[in-house]
Amino acid sequence: MSNRVAYESVLPYVREWVSYKVWQLRVPGVQVAIGLGGEVLFDEAWGYADVEAGRRLTTTDLFRIASHSKTFTSTAVMLLVERGSLRLDDTAGTYVPALVDGGSPLADVTVRELLEMGAGVIRDGHDGDYWSQLRPFPDEDELLRLLLDDGQKVPAGSSFNYSNLGYSLLGLVIAAVSGRSYGEFVRAEITEPLGLRNTGPDWDPSRADEFVVGYSGLHNARTRRRLAHVDTRAMAAATGFHGTASDLVRYFTSHVVGQPGLLSDHAKRLVQRPAWGASDTAGPKGYGAGFITERIGGREVRGHSGGFPGHITQSLFDPESGLVVSVLTSAAAGPATLVATAIVQLLDAAADDHAPGAAVPDDIDPTAFTGRFQNPWGVTDIALVGRRLLAIDPTAPAPLDAPTRLEVVDGDTLRMTHGRRFGSIDEDVTYRRDADGRVLAIRGDGGMTSEPWAVPEEAPEVAAGLV
Repeated sequence: MSNRVAYESVLPYVREWVSYKVWQLRVPGVQVAIGLGGEVLFDEAWGYADVEAGRRLTTTDLFRIASHSKTFTSTAVMLLVERGSLRLDDTAGTYVPALVDGGSPLADVTVRELLEMGAGVIRDGHDGDYWSQLRPFPDEDELLRLLLDDGQKVPAGSSFNYSNLGYSLLGLVIAAVSGRSYGEFVRAEITEPLGLRNTGPDWDPSRADEFVVGYSGLHNARTRRRLAHVDTRAMAAATGFHGTASDLVRYFTSHVVGQPGLLSDHAKRLVQRPAWGASDTAGPKGYGAGFITERIGGREVRGHSGGFPGHITQSLFDPESGLVVSVLTSAAAGPATLVATAIVQLLDAAADDHAPGAAVPDDIDPTAFTGRFQNPWGVTDIALVGRRLLAIDPTAPAPLDAPTRLEVVDGDTLRMTHGRRFGSIDEDVTYRRDADGRVLAIRGDGGMTSEPWAVPEEAPEVAAGLV
């Protein structure tokens, strides 16, 4: 089975699993897009763009994608480098003389060090309450004051230190080198050439009705509240961008080695190679030059996450195979990374021809068995993943944490062959159907009966956690 065919086999379950997580976690809105080899395979939305107004979320509504902005800034820098307008070892002070005039050690950090988060720049300044919407984001004058106010916390090159101010400084460099504002440059040189109609460098009031409302989290309250969109001003290069999941799939596809794009394959590899580990303890996550690097199972992926007031987002792509997954959520602590990682794991499991368990025989329709079932003890999904049927707990953080593998015995019976043996492995799951073949109930784990699950009828405000 080819990877594309395997991926397409599991997309119906991806749809069902994401739908359940949206309901379970009371997320106001979620967009998901999946691409492979330059083609969008999946593009869907759940929930509401504006809960109070009852406006359903669509795949073209605009999210704030926050630190995804850093990948656009990195791309802009590399465009200037490949044109000979800028060198990675040029110093920031060459283009931002206020750093020199103010005697800041940041005048001597290089563009490369800023891109790789190795310049030692303070993360958000000594007053970062703009993130809590207690004051506006900094304009250029305030940004420079924040950088000059002990803006370098450790020597350049000494350690990885994620910094929004560092990437905001790169925005000033891009403007100085190009002779255009940061926003003008990225629109003319990145979003427009790639045809990203729904992507832009900051809040766009002319399209206010297309933006998704962001909501607060449930970590410090029983209910969510709506949060206002704000302009990130001089910090757009670090966190200002907006976009859609499908636009991000197209954008990151352009960063896949061998795919048409704005950068050469050499430049793509340069920005995507790990420069630093992202933790003081060993782990799979690192940082390149504007791109997060990590491993999911046996797959090396690149991309970026984003956190904006009321919006949490995550995009992952495989620079070799061309697989791209983008997940956008409209709530603080939204499960974007959880969902994106789970999707990659489901796709990889579907393509694993050597996974344990028996494949569904060719003369059996697997959809006769698939569905979501509930009893007082929990919820179970019977799902087709590649050529195998699995019993999955959709309430768990990851769908493949502890699946039970199922073998077809006959048209109304599955056998649990592999899984946690505290359960009912080597026993049967039997189906009870009506005269039309519709499943009325199953009897399985622990010999208990489960009935088909239906989404409870709820008002939008209830489903989204607003009341």
